[in-house]
Amino acid sequence: MHRSELQGAGRAPPEPAPRRDARRCGRRHVLPQSKRGEWVKRRLKNNREIAKIFHHIKSHREQPGRNMFFIPSGLAVFTRFALKALGQETLCSLQEADYEVASYGFQNNCLGILGEDTDYLIYDTCPYFSISELSLDSLDTVMLCREKLSQSLGLRLADLPLLACLLGNDVVPEGMFESFRYKCLTSYASVRESCDRRGNVILAVADHISKVLRLHQGEKKLEEMLPLGPNKALFYKGVASYLLPGQKSPWFIQKPKDVVTLDKQVLSMSSDPESKQEVPMCMDPESRQKLPVGTDPECNLEAAMCANTEVKQEDPVNMGLEAKHQVTVVSDPEILKVARAQHVRAESYLVYSVMSSGEVECSSSLEDATDQALPSQAFVYRPVRQRVYSLLLGGGGGGSSTGPAVKEWFVYSGNPLRQPDLVRPLQMNLPGGTPSLRQLWLSQEPGIQAQRLDTLLACFDLSSSREELQAVERPFQALCCLLVYLFVQVDTLCLEDLHAFIAQALCLQGKPAVELADLQLDHIDPRAVQLATLLVRGLTTLVLVNGACGSPWEMADFMPWHLFDGKLFHQKYLQSEKGYTAEVLVEQNRSHVTRFHTLKSVVCKACGKENRPIVSRRHWRPHHAGRWGRQGSSSHGTSSGYSRSGHGQHWRDQGPGSRQYEPDQWRRY
Repeated sequence: MHRSELQGAGRAPPEPAPRRDARRCGRRHVLPQSKRGEWVKRRLKNNREIAKIFHHIKSHREQPGRNMFFIPSGLAVFTRFALKALGQETLCSLQEADYEVASYGFQNNCLGILGEDTDYLIYDTCPYFSISELSLDSLDTVMLCREKLSQSLGLRLADLPLLACLLGNDVVPEGMFESFRYKCLTSYASVRESCDRRGNVILAVADHISKVLRLHQGEKKLEEMLPLGPNKALFYKGVASYLLPGQKSPWFIQKPKDVVTLDKQVLSMSSDPESKQEVPMCMDPESRQKLPVGTDPECNLEAAMCANTEVKQEDPVNMGLEAKHQVTVVSDPEILKVARAQHVRAESYLVYSVMSSGEVECSSSLEDATDQALPSQAFVYRPVRQRVYSLLLGGGGGGSSTGPAVKEWFVYSGNPLRQPDLVRPLQMNLPGGTPSLRQLWLSQEPGIQAQRLDTLLACFDLSSSREELQAVERPFQALCCLLVYLFVQVDTLCLEDLHAFIAQALCLQGKPAVELADLQLDHIDPRAVQLATLLVRGLTTLVLVNGACGSPWEMADFMPWHLFDGKLFHQKYLQSEKGYTAEVLVEQNRSHVTRFHTLKSVVCKACGKENRPIVSRRHWRPHHAGRWGRQGSSSHGTSSGYSRSGHGQHWRDQGPGSRQYEPDQWRRY
């Protein structure tokens, strides 16, 4: 589990001295399709791990140990903004992050890469430091040395990509060479008892490379020495994916002037002055200079790289290649350029993914699959995303689904992730219609900031609450907006939940991280954990909406270190469940008491406009199919409690699968 949802998110650390080698790289904007299968496999595994976490909480009423640690929801989003807040130059990749990080480190002679990915041992780049071995107190860690690895295996650095592909990686499935590895192991004469089977397999394959394959290097092609079969192109692609700009592989043979251009990534054949062989070299097809992170959106190593001219004659389906000269969804090149630049500078979230590929993803969240009374965050915020799609793609006009559907790879209970959900844009209710992105992003006219805010509120369908929300001081405007939306959408939230959300946000102000870390909880409630997840995912949704609308609010206003701490929320949740007064919830702080009632009044009044009264669980109607009366029923049935009138699909009416989600009307019950 993690601090932002159960323990303390804490405050932003002190600002370090900026240094050139301290740049950070974020993740790619969308996963290459060749790696989607592995992504799905890991997400389904995550779901099983999350189920064990909730089982432990319900059985023991305590936080699980480190062996059940789970990556925080929204970590990738909030980390980039935390680093930017600390003065660090932060870059987000346009393709697979591993490649761009390795490339950046190689080209800029960086101090090193701090991470947890064995691919950084395979890339011939700057030193690789283990983040799992990092001591935050002393800043000591372990350097994983690829030179010593190569030496211990009897290989050269240039052999490591070949070894990685024969063992299996994200490009080449592990099972592809299972029989080959078995043959290597059976003929390996130096099996070590100190190594497990996996270790001996690695040693055996490395031994085969150094003693067998190398004998014919430069004379035979890889497919003549290895059982590649119909997977020849995929294997070449895997090996070539480790070549950074300007690097060459001695394992590729090619005629001197052959050039293979795939997805505008050029593998040019040049002579190696040492080996006198013709070897492929990866370079920028236009400038042939170094490629900074995120500067060439079409230079994509994930899209079918192969250094054999025979390969390009193969059937792309059988080759496993992605012949994707990317066709962007948005036709305005200037707007797309702005979105791309904002993405690279880590100033937005998902916006460029929607506009460039029409595909987005969201990983697993700490959600209890057995709790039928609380919806998955994927469903709760889908109407918001649909309105954002309408804004970015220009669809959904006139209440119809005219815009292109966006492919959503969102993880939630019951979704096998065999295909993406196809989600169509949803029209916003704005007087005068939806403004253009040129207006929202580029205009400097007076009043444009007000129009940006109007658009943001329309994405949440909260235009009627503009006056109330504007009266709230920063940073609580964003929190109130999110709480109003949550309580209108989720009819099983009660007054005690609202008290806990508001109290923790107020008490978080000025509270040191040490105090947050030392908080002691009576017990752990699984429902509070999932409520924390809903709120945190709501904050990431705010990042998406704010960026799409031209940033009417400061991004800092909805960063968790300003608004939400999971452990503090858990404390306030347990206190609120016991019926503690507002004075006790805000720790007897008089100014907090006044703010508490002000914020509560704003949320309740806005919800009242939507015919959604917020009542105490003590006054919950017996027939209400909520937390206290709906256990065991289907989460995809028809709502019998409060729900939202207007556009969109209620979370109980949404289900797993790949069906299209249209902006249909649904009724209030």
